[in-house]
Parts: sequence; C-alpha cells; structure tokens
Amino acid sequence: MATGLACLLLAACAQPPRPAEGSSDHWSGRLALQVDDAAAQSFSAGFELKGNPERGELLLFTPLGSTLALLEWAPGRALLVQGQERRESSSLQALTQELTGSELPIAALFGWLKGEAVQATGWQADLSALDQGRLAATRHTPAPQAVLRIILSL
Repeated sequence: MATGLACLLLAACAQPPRPAEGSSDHWSGRLALQVDDAAAQSFSAGFELKGNPERGELLLFTPLGSTLALLEWAPGRALLVQGQERRESSSLQALTQELTGSELPIAALFGWLKGEAVQATGWQADLSALDQGRLAATRHTPAPQAVLRIILSL
C-alpha cells in the first residue's frame, strides 16, 4: 500500500512545468477533447503551449509526465513527433487532426487563452471561467460535434 501511495505522489509531481510569472505566450495544464462521432473518440493529456499562431509548440504529456507528442509549427511547415516517428506537413490542421482525431483551432486558442473572444469557423468558446483557469470550446460545424476542455495550471 505504501508503494502505491508513493507512486501516486510521484505521478502528481510529474506534471509539466508551470509558465513563468507574467508570461502571456506560455500556458500549461490539462486538455480533453471529445469528438461525438460513431467511434466516440476522446483524447486527454497534460499540455504545454508556447509561442503564437504563426510559430509555436504544443507538448503533450501522459498523466505520469512522459511525452506523448510534440507539435511544432512555423510559416509553411508543421512537425509532429510521437516517439521515434516524425511527420511533416505544410498543414498544422492536418497534423492536429492526426494527433487528436479532430482539427483544433490553434490560432484561436492563443486568443482564447488570453481572454479574447476570437472567432474560429464552426467553434464557439466559453471564456466565462477563464479567471478560474478553465476554458471550454465546442465545434458545431463541420460534423461531428467536438468539445475541447482546458484546465490551466495556476
């Protein structure tokens, strides 16, 4: 029992580092995505997001803190690294689709995390709990509907 408790405590400590004080272009926490399709896909991970819509990095973590995937982008190119696999594309949206099962509005996400009511085609963001570190966004179109939930490390 003591070993199990120690493992749980270590797992709780193995989260990605929190952003530096006052950093507006760096967030970390947990995210969950649920896609309402026939397979009822869901995806959840710890995350660290840095940069801006034009050039940035999204690092995804397992609950124990090991790296699930790294997504990097710059003008004209995007890179997805999962373990030993590396995939490049000119489309960030294609790689987020491959990674999570749904296209994510990465450009809008930066605005939403700053509290800006940025528009993203088909998506509606609820920023009402952002001051408590919570954000939710729902994609209504195109089908299938998807719900993205984020809990920030405060």
